[in-house]
Amino acid sequence: MAEADALYGGEALPVGSKGRLSSGWWGMVTLIATEAALFSYLLFSYFYVSAQVVGAWPPGGPPKLDLAIPGTIVLMLGSGTMWWGEKGIRAGRQAQLLIGLAASVLLGLAFVVLEGIEWSRKGFTPSSNAYGSLYFTVTGFHLTHVLVGVVMLVMLFVWTLFGYFGVRRHSTISIAVMYWHFVTAVWVAVFLTFYVSPYLAR
Repeated sequence: MAEADALYGGEALPVGSKGRLSSGWWGMVTLIATEAALFSYLLFSYFYVSAQVVGAWPPGGPPKLDLAIPGTIVLMLGSGTMWWGEKGIRAGRQAQLLIGLAASVLLGLAFVVLEGIEWSRKGFTPSSNAYGSLYFTVTGFHLTHVLVGVVMLVMLFVWTLFGYFGVRRHSTISIAVMYWHFVTAVWVAVFLTFYVSPYLAR
């Protein structure tokens, strides 16, 4: 017993792997790399098809920006609130994390609503033409990722209420923030492709 006491200096025992030492961190990096490749191929398909089309692209002219711009702002704000929430838990401020998670969930849902309204206003369907197929495929995949992210953040909110996270145990939060930032970055690429590039090509 005395020998064990001599070996243990009283420091806090490690809670688990953190940051880049975490298997979850590497798992998320792999997932993001895979999904980034998927979206890269999809966006490449958009530009490839547009280069082959004879006539107007997109059919009917450039899309309206009245919902796309607010949606982009909302999603970027959601990334900001998640970053702020993570910063709080790193300093031991659980309330700040809860506020950040709640705000990000609400902003994510607001984006979903805006995207749903946008879909309902489109005068084409996935089977109308190549543009319609690409538009609904790409934005649909992205919307699925947003919904997955919202579910993830809701789960983290509940776990935070139970006190699962703190200064020494927050790697799960950091991993979720990586995913949420990725979802935002993908939307920026989608926005620039489908909503901005048609105006630049005129």
